[in-house]
Amino acid sequence: MSVQPCERPSSSLSFQDEGIFGPSPTRKSQRCISRVSKTTETFDELPVIWMLGKTGAGKSSVVQALTGESRAEVGNGFRPCTRTTDMFDFPQDAPVVRFLDTRGLGEAHYDPTEDLNTLTGSSHVVLVVCRLDDPEQSSVVAALRDLANMPVVLVLTGRDLIDAGDAKRAAEHLRQKLPLDEVTPVVALALPPEDLTNDPALDCLRDHLADVLPVAVAGLKREQQMQAERSAFRQVRPKVLRYARVAGGSDLLPIVGLVSVPATQALMLRDLGRHYSVSWDMATGAGFGSALGLAVGARYGAGLALRQLGKLIPAYGQTLGTAAAGAISFASTFALGRSAGFYLHRRAADVPVDPDELRSLYQSALRRGSDGVV
Repeated sequence: MSVQPCERPSSSLSFQDEGIFGPSPTRKSQRCISRVSKTTETFDELPVIWMLGKTGAGKSSVVQALTGESRAEVGNGFRPCTRTTDMFDFPQDAPVVRFLDTRGLGEAHYDPTEDLNTLTGSSHVVLVVCRLDDPEQSSVVAALRDLANMPVVLVLTGRDLIDAGDAKRAAEHLRQKLPLDEVTPVVALALPPEDLTNDPALDCLRDHLADVLPVAVAGLKREQQMQAERSAFRQVRPKVLRYARVAGGSDLLPIVGLVSVPATQALMLRDLGRHYSVSWDMATGAGFGSALGLAVGARYGAGLALRQLGKLIPAYGQTLGTAAAGAISFASTFALGRSAGFYLHRRAADVPVDPDELRSLYQSALRRGSDGVV
């Protein structure tokens, strides 16, 4: 059967280069999903994803792929939760999801009984992680027998380590060997998380998680969008700063800034449009202005005019007025470039722009520009 990424066939397991996908949930598992979803949607507690598998199965790599964090960030982000369990909150400053990682099943002198009893009551979904090239999964089999009424997603890693035919046979073998419900979703991933950026199987895993953790997955996607946008702006930030310095320097002379500052900002916006592959035309400018708000534009226009008049005041205008005008033009140009970069990145990614988020970003950048912290 030919299965497209993230489709769920109604009967037999199907393997593709993109991944393995289980059939649609039954009424029993839908009830379990509904129960968990109600818990997480209220956000009374942080949604918890429990990573279960042997040492070397790729649990940390799966966390990397889902969060977009580096190996070092994930490795250093885990902190002790129990004697044998670590937890990783993502993002760490304002978490939307928690990952729990127990010691590797099958390790010498490790009895998972205590962890299984404890975490079964404190987790919302279990990601069972197994390598496709490791058929010996007796410790995972034993652990799964102790899990009851828990949503489970089987993640098979190492898809890149064996050819497609062997991977299909290995997947069928593991699916039959593990004591899982026939409706348990299954996804096959490549091990290196950096290879998963455009992998449809990763999107499929997110979709399966969204069935049981809609709030957490929405938060993960939002945080990844923010990370991608910040990374994209870091590339263009030196250019924005150059335009801001030109605008600030040109606003030191009376009246000149009335023309030079808007002209410099217009050049910057067109340049940013080319960088983000979005044409800065009248429609784009109107959309950006509408999202940013008329009040911001009106305050900016009035402020620019008053600064030019202030520079005409004898003594004050040639000293404090000139310095203040230059500093404000620098800050406002930087803020305009920062918010325009955000707007253009979202437009290029076909992601809706939240006007409140855009205005908040503009105000934050304006404050940083005024304080010289850019």
